[in-house]
Amino acid sequence: MSLLGGSEPEFDAVDEYVPEHVPEPGAFLADHDVLAGEDHVAVHQHTRDAFEEHGVYDATFGYNLARLNLDPRHPDAGFRYAEEADDPATLRAEFTPTTAFCPQAEPLAVGAFRAFDAVDDLGYDLVRVRVDPSLNGSEAVNDRLERLESGDSDPVAVDERPDAAREGPPDVAHGGSPDDGESGPTSPF
Repeated sequence: MSLLGGSEPEFDAVDEYVPEHVPEPGAFLADHDVLAGEDHVAVHQHTRDAFEEHGVYDATFGYNLARLNLDPRHPDAGFRYAEEADDPATLRAEFTPTTAFCPQAEPLAVGAFRAFDAVDDLGYDLVRVRVDPSLNGSEAVNDRLERLESGDSDPVAVDERPDAAREGPPDVAHGGSPDDGESGPTSPF
């Protein structure tokens, strides 16, 4: 039984590739060797293990993020993979969230990157992770993922970002507004 009172869907088997239940490859995978069938399944099983080991869980659904590919309720969401055309030792992983305004997309994509980066048995020298352009604010999220990948910058804590200059919540009692903060790809709503 589901947390919302409905019945749990019948998930695809972990060793099964169902093209209708995975997102279409997006711009990040264009012009590269997109994995399908057994190749996709093999990489995705390693993905599931890496996410399990490093705690990459979707809080909304309460499961390992890799299970999203097996959830028939969200056929346009999950991960697709491709080997880079010029360097087959580099894997590209593109995450498509369930909605264009998914508040967890950035932390999930960063968590996926860190999990991929932490495992040695994936079979690739480098894994590059991006979110699909369908996500509102995908440019900012992908810029952060690119910086993490290159090692040019460390992730910045939310309260250390330049756009979060004030400390603590707004002082509503003294004229501050609860809407003083900016919304964007890293804000929860």
